[in-house]
Amino acid sequence: MNKKFLALLSAAAMMTTLMVGCGGNNDSQPSTGSTNEGSDAALTTVTPGTLTVSTNATFPPYEMTDDSGNVVGIDVDIANAIAEKLGLELEVIDMDFDASLLAVQNGKSDICMAGLSITPDRAAVMDFSTSYATGVQVVIVKEGSDVTMDNLGEQMIGTQRGTTGFLYASDTPENGGYGEDHVVAYDDGITATKALVNDQIDCVIIDKAPAQEYVKANPGLTILEGDWVNEDYSIGVAKGNTAMLEAVNGALEELIADGTVQSIIDTYITAG
Repeated sequence: MNKKFLALLSAAAMMTTLMVGCGGNNDSQPSTGSTNEGSDAALTTVTPGTLTVSTNATFPPYEMTDDSGNVVGIDVDIANAIAEKLGLELEVIDMDFDASLLAVQNGKSDICMAGLSITPDRAAVMDFSTSYATGVQVVIVKEGSDVTMDNLGEQMIGTQRGTTGFLYASDTPENGGYGEDHVVAYDDGITATKALVNDQIDCVIIDKAPAQEYVKANPGLTILEGDWVNEDYSIGVAKGNTAMLEAVNGALEELIADGTVQSIIDTYITAG
């Protein structure tokens, strides 16, 4: 899939901005927040003494809700470890995927962690941390389906709205996509998977980890062999917020170096 991946990356660079969210009718102003006095350099946060994380908890095992309604998962555990390094409490705010990105841009959250990959359009309006995990996008189909990696352009494809899966798949065939007429955007992967179960679409393109959870929960579904796209996950911060980016990167790199990040990932994802 290397040739396709290169084509998709090239396509992403030519797309119109997905997540600008900064039109003239934006009434809300970014929060001035507060300063974490425990750090050597002043670190401003939205809420005093708290690292506020925006996410979309429909992306297991990176973010999801448990039986008590709490947001849990890989990203939450890593965010909590970062907050501890920075001497902060952690607050997680669950919202739609698009809104989780806009929350950082509009000063409603300090960071965004939502299985977030970097695209040229996102990089134009946000800054990103060091990568902490690799995401693989795959294709979910019904067992016995005639859908293959080679004929996706002939199918109706379900994706999660605002994700790179949607961006890449809905782009023109000339740019490596399948065209908007072949792609349906849903609010989350769960809804897209239900549409596949109900024969409203032919397949779903989404990251491998949540795909495995959706297949497990829906007998009769399977994942096509092979990777559709490979991406790195990073943490999003407000554009130009150098203090926050440096603080997050400093903590994150320590957590990667001492094995904490991999240990968290291994808790949720079994190798192989």
